[in-house]
Amino acid sequence: MTFRPRDHVTAGGAQHPPGPDLERDETESQRLDRNFTELLGELRVALPGVQVLFAFLLVVPFNQGYSRVSAFDKKIYFATLLCTALAAILLIAPTVHHRLEFHRRDKAYVVASANRLALAGLAALALAMGGAILLVSNLVFGTAAAIVATTAVLGTFGGVWYGIPLRRRASLRPPRSRSPDA
Repeated sequence: MTFRPRDHVTAGGAQHPPGPDLERDETESQRLDRNFTELLGELRVALPGVQVLFAFLLVVPFNQGYSRVSAFDKKIYFATLLCTALAAILLIAPTVHHRLEFHRRDKAYVVASANRLALAGLAALALAMGGAILLVSNLVFGTAAAIVATTAVLGTFGGVWYGIPLRRRASLRPPRSRSPDA
């Protein structure tokens, strides 16, 4: 099976058909191995951020001023801690799945499920980072600034992490043919 990208975009944004240097001649097995290797490389970028955030959150309750934070801030803290734990669980899961499925000749399932877990884990990470922004900005600047900052950060995550690639993905889909009933 040969994999050929639909088109290529230059740094300036111009689209053109792929040249010979962009074509891949690989078997399905080779493609799955490459996709899984690329996914694990991407997870190596995200996991240190999750670990740092999780470590920070684990020490917060032991700081001297924690007992003086409001009940609302404690709820934000707890929700953020849980989102961070969920992000770690989801982002580490592809490695565990691979180990459990190793030598079972089910690489297509492992790659597909790992992709879904990674996307869900990154969404949980975005929520956790938004929660951290909410917590810190609420403590430092108050509710109004916290709402603005958190909304801006979460909107940026949504736009940059999901909006841009999904818009690009949608633009590459062939137009649907109109049925006579439409």
